[in-house]
Amino acid sequence: MGSSFFSTWTFWALLSATFAALTAIFAKIGIDNVNSDFATLLRTIVVLVSLALILYATGQYQSLSSISAKSYLFLLLSGLATGASWLCYFRALKVGPASLVAPVDKLSVVFVAIIGVLLLGEKLDLRQWGGIGLITAGVVMLALRR
Repeated sequence: MGSSFFSTWTFWALLSATFAALTAIFAKIGIDNVNSDFATLLRTIVVLVSLALILYATGQYQSLSSISAKSYLFLLLSGLATGASWLCYFRALKVGPASLVAPVDKLSVVFVAIIGVLLLGEKLDLRQWGGIGLITAGVVMLALRR
């Protein structure tokens, strides 16, 4: 694992998964005696302020006029989907165990694969479809009750 590993998509995806796991655990603890929608608002404020500080500190702000209308539209839609996802996720955490809510939430991996193939023209080989099938089977096994 040389220094080039730290600039790969795999490195950043593993960090994302780590932070997503911490998100579930911290949220489950923090949501006790808090309305799930209000908790989502507080979380969103923290994300917004954190990102603004990171952009400011690293000089990564971009001119708004440099962004295409298509990018604006799809970033808006992505933001709306993120908000809806977070609201649903926090409501699920409020009433369910984090150890089950988080894996079911990760069905998004399966949905992304299917939508990527159908709408984006991405190609998956048999091995990759097998992995998607295993993720689906794992979620079903976790979610089913005896």
